[in-house]
Amino acid sequence: MGIAENPKLRGHIMKTKELTKQVRDKVVEKYEAGLGYKKISRALNISLSTIKSIIRKWKEYGTTANLLRRGRPPKLKSRTRRK
Repeated sequence: MGIAENPKLRGHIMKTKELTKQVRDKVVEKYEAGLGYKKISRALNISLSTIKSIIRKWKEYGTTANLLRRGRPPKLKSRTRRK
């Protein structure tokens, strides 16, 4: 049962893990080879919106690396947190 079919999950956005750099590079590689968004999506089993997002960021920033995010920096440094 998917999100749309399950009334308990409707309206909730589920978090997913980031794709690896190798997968994002593969998306760009297929795009440069002339494949369309739908074909790339089916070939790699990744959602169409994710494919569009990867290609849009690649066109804008010229990289497939994870970009910096907005938001408050952590209050504790990782070294302090371990103690």
